[in-house]
Amino acid sequence: MKKIIVIGGSAAGPKTAAKARRLDEHAEIILLQKEKDLSMASCGYPYYVGGVFDNRNELISTPTGVVRDPKFFLNAKGIDARTETEVVSIDRNNHTVTCKHIQTGQIDTLGYDKLVICTGAKPVIPPVPGTDLNGITTLQSLKDADFLRKIRDEKKVKKAVVVGGGLIGIETCEALQLAGIDITIVELAPQLLTFLDSDMAKLVENHVRSKGANVLTSNGLSAFLGEDGQLTGVKLANGTELECELAVVSIGVRPNVDLAKEAGLEIGQTGGIVVDKHMQTSDPDIYAAGDCVESFNLITEQKVHAPMGDLANLQGRVAGENVIAGNVVTFDGVYQTGICKVFDFSAGSTGLSETVAKTLGYDTYETVINASPDKPGFMGANLLISKMLADKKTGRVLGLQCIGPGDVSKQIATAAMALKGKFTVEDLINLDMPYAPPFSLAIDHFIATGHLMQNKLKERLVGISPEKLYKKLSDNEKPFILDVRGPDEFEEMRLGIGETLIPLGVLRQRLDELPEDKNAEIICFCKISLRGYEASLILKAYGWTNVKVMEGGVVSWPYPRER
Repeated sequence: MKKIIVIGGSAAGPKTAAKARRLDEHAEIILLQKEKDLSMASCGYPYYVGGVFDNRNELISTPTGVVRDPKFFLNAKGIDARTETEVVSIDRNNHTVTCKHIQTGQIDTLGYDKLVICTGAKPVIPPVPGTDLNGITTLQSLKDADFLRKIRDEKKVKKAVVVGGGLIGIETCEALQLAGIDITIVELAPQLLTFLDSDMAKLVENHVRSKGANVLTSNGLSAFLGEDGQLTGVKLANGTELECELAVVSIGVRPNVDLAKEAGLEIGQTGGIVVDKHMQTSDPDIYAAGDCVESFNLITEQKVHAPMGDLANLQGRVAGENVIAGNVVTFDGVYQTGICKVFDFSAGSTGLSETVAKTLGYDTYETVINASPDKPGFMGANLLISKMLADKKTGRVLGLQCIGPGDVSKQIATAAMALKGKFTVEDLINLDMPYAPPFSLAIDHFIATGHLMQNKLKERLVGISPEKLYKKLSDNEKPFILDVRGPDEFEEMRLGIGETLIPLGVLRQRLDELPEDKNAEIICFCKISLRGYEASLILKAYGWTNVKVMEGGVVSWPYPRER
């Protein structure tokens, strides 16, 4: 009879234990969990706080509504799950772990044949004065979610500050905003959601502001302020003080590797436990999975920390099989795929962003921005804005970002599969994807993004991003800017950056209004720049040599506009 001990009962731990049990009915499997709850759907915490659902048990229940408590694990899974039990040490030489029951103080020493460490991650707390004040929390645990849900339900807090504009920060902002709390997001970086490029993140920031939240970027936290032990405000690095009764810290997490480090296991440069493809640590009898490990990025071929709930489950499944059957399955790595809900928007990414590509020294990439609906207008179309990254030499797709009120998840999921298959742009352009008007355009947004990239790689499309055009204008460059929309569209919404309106339908008759110098820089655009692209082809056919298209059109312009 094999003796398997799993440390950690959130995501990776229960998945490991359950997979091991399915492969070996007779193994002794003990799951040790420091918290009171087991198998928590932690990614659901913001939606519980925000009132999307009210039954707390849904966070710890099976799809059929059975609470995943120790009794459930014992009866349904044959797993000895011990909650409120903290592992205090690992003795690798004697193959034992020492644990303490938090309520009773009882100490037990348990033997193992194979040990799996799934201790997750710990929230990063800024090293500033006042962190011990009441009213400061993270959203890392179910206890945190209970605290914030109580604040929502009591409706006593009027102002809150969310420190950090990442995934959890944005989701927390929405949850508290729905409760009628005045929210300010404070982010040290120049943008929200740093997995996006700045031009995409700016559009998200605009959307967050449109929902009534205040956003302060490029500004860090210097202190929490309080009276009589209670939070009253925060002080920012630039000296600004913001009144608030609640502060939610969401500036990231770090791997919880204290046990592993004390046991002498190898820790990587990312701070996570070093594991191979089998999720095996530097000790052949100890495996690890979830937010406490470091992962391998399949594009950059570098080690990264990728604390995501889906990855924790996948890694746990691999670890669970290997502790029973030997090293027969692998978890090869990640593309760092992620998505979050931002009020009426979604924002997702997979693979490389342009920012990361530059940081890593890639010099042969191309980008393109595509703005288009996710389905026909008569079926209730919603906008999608995607930014694709591809290798100029090989055509291999390197990454995709997508934002908007449309079906972002489909775009990111499709792109993640394309990355896994090492697709080139030419592989994308004729993909046989499901089509019907309720679900997509005849040419899906993802395929259309591939078409744009193909046109760019073949130099049919010479694009310029809104960000680069804005910089040109800021540097007092004066290209001829051509808006080819209709007059009604122009009156309803316009950039006000010195553009000239010549609708596409009359462009051929009004070429004399364009610069006489055929080498003059001309930048064309429309609402989404499909007509802008067609206009550029017309101008090139009539001899203009320096014609560009502002990618994504008016809807992708993240800067102030005239109307």
